[in-house]
Amino acid sequence: MLSRLLIGLVAVGAAVIGVPGVAAADPEPVPPPSPPAPNVMGFASVKPSEFLLQDGSMYGFAVPGDIACIINRNSGNYGCSGPIPAAPNGANVVTGQQVGPAGFSNADRPLYVFETLPKRLEPGTKISFRNVTCGTDGTTTTCTNNYDGGGFVISPAGSFAVDPNNPLIDRPQPSNPYAN
Repeated sequence: MLSRLLIGLVAVGAAVIGVPGVAAADPEPVPPPSPPAPNVMGFASVKPSEFLLQDGSMYGFAVPGDIACIINRNSGNYGCSGPIPAAPNGANVVTGQQVGPAGFSNADRPLYVFETLPKRLEPGTKISFRNVTCGTDGTTTTCTNNYDGGGFVISPAGSFAVDPNNPLIDRPQPSNPYAN
């Protein structure tokens, strides 16, 4: 009985060894994470009432490159429209919400239409409403939500979306970032 069992195991082992290997394709490379957004929290706050537009429903402001931006006071959504330098896929619009990542897209007309370009956000200043803060250093403009860090950067060196990074929402598993 034992010899039949051993013969069976040897036969199965030989069959497994004789089977050709299965080729597996290399997994798609993981795209590199976006760089962190410049920190605009240290910039001087502007007086938001000076940027109110459309009967007070939004804050509108211009940033370098004559790009028009808004923060909607009803929904908290924010974004910019215009000739965004070095944008992904040549996008001319970028939008975000109170929570989550921002996204770039193309529109056949301006997303935010004003009779004239809104008041310019001066270098070294920021405007904030609810979770959203937008600021510029005079070259680079950053808008971010303070909830999870999602947002975008507009810069001649490259415009990009900033991935949310709230450790309470996107925790590495199985560790707890607050208990080591």
